[in-house]
Amino acid sequence: MADHGFHVIAPGVQLHFGYAGMVLIGILAVLAFRVTKDITSPRDRRAYYTLQSITIVAALLGAKLAVLMGDALWPIEAFDHWWELLWSGRSIVGALLIGFVAAEAAKPLLRYSLPPNDRFAIVLPISIAIGRIGCHLAGCCQGTTYDGALAIRDAAGVGRYPIPQFELIFHALMALLLLRLYRAKALQGRLFAIYVTAYGAFRFATEYLRDTSKVFFEHSAYQWFALALLLFGAVFIYLHNPARKAQREVTI
Repeated sequence: MADHGFHVIAPGVQLHFGYAGMVLIGILAVLAFRVTKDITSPRDRRAYYTLQSITIVAALLGAKLAVLMGDALWPIEAFDHWWELLWSGRSIVGALLIGFVAAEAAKPLLRYSLPPNDRFAIVLPISIAIGRIGCHLAGCCQGTTYDGALAIRDAAGVGRYPIPQFELIFHALMALLLLRLYRAKALQGRLFAIYVTAYGAFRFATEYLRDTSKVFFEHSAYQWFALALLLFGAVFIYLHNPARKAQREVTI
């Protein structure tokens, strides 16, 4: 068994069972939630699952790209541990950004005409919040040193900002907000964009409290991913505003 609760399961591969368990529960929460309840046509469901498959693959790549740049500082520093990268950490901000961009890019290619799935926007932050419990158990996503009332002690007894707890609270509150908007039928088709825009802003700000290398123009790679996520989500919200579309149709 490795330090801090990690277990060596193969040469160069370590696994924290608590973290893995929370991630698994988060995934099962998404699968258990009827995200396709509002999609009644079998043809539309197949189209939705095809798009989701593309999104998942892109999100996994984005998660690893963000870790590669944020932790290994590539391309500023050379990196040749590609096999270890496969089993290393993953970044939510990278997954959300690249997955979101890939989905929007794939829609015209697939001639996908369904509106964004607001039910998925509700359950995703719940899943991520559960995963942040795993971050706490594994001692990852650490904050900078801090000795205030909210400090969490790391394995060495050093007080740090409770970043996983901040994230858990953020995602839980976003899930409640999105659920309320969904039930009120407000901002339909834009709930996911609202979520990623809010998370982009939240992550950019709280990254200053994270123990990450700020070497990309005095910011971490994760902050640049967060800023891109914020901007992309805001553009989506603007372009998919029904009032703007109606005004454009009248002008045309």
